[in-house]
Amino acid sequence: MTAFITRCWKRLSACLLLALLCTLQAQPVRAEGVEFHDARLAPREEGWALEADFDVELPSRLEEAVNKGVAVSFVLDFELTRGRWYWLDEKVAQLSQTYRLDYHALTRQYRLSSGLGSLYLSFPTLADALRVLSQPKLFAVERGKLKPGETYAGNVRLRLDVNRLPKPFQVETLTNREWVVDSDWKKFSFKAPDHTGAAGGAK
Repeated sequence: MTAFITRCWKRLSACLLLALLCTLQAQPVRAEGVEFHDARLAPREEGWALEADFDVELPSRLEEAVNKGVAVSFVLDFELTRGRWYWLDEKVAQLSQTYRLDYHALTRQYRLSSGLGSLYLSFPTLADALRVLSQPKLFAVERGKLKPGETYAGNVRLRLDVNRLPKPFQVETLTNREWVVDSDWKKFSFKAPDHTGAAGGAK
């Protein structure tokens, strides 16, 4: 009788362990870093604006630093080239835009600013600030630089600028991969509209 109870207990324990493992595997895993979704050039009166879509999720160590008042900077890099079979590709545009994210304990607000200007947006939560950071928009190409009907190759990435972190954190980035927050370069294509319509795309 004792042996029978022991066998039943072992089987029950095995079933409970299996159920626990399945539950843990089913839990959503927090994706940390920068994930690229899409990029495009949108028409403006004076030219073309880059509009990109990312998912930005700060690693726990970096989020903790921001909540303690450490300012972090992200850089949006953009390049646009036109292929030429007879020579090197023509570089039509190349620019970078810096975004600064910090937290003010007195107002309990997260602030996001671009460039070196004093203008910024305030947000009640870090998630709200990251949502705006995830969808950067900036003027990228003057209209006269694109040839109608030509197809161009765009490259874009969003990355944490570790060189703007305080020195102790810069040292930590050398050994801790958690600080590597970078989408890497992502490609998209864009076809300049002819005189009768507009076209463009991303991949």
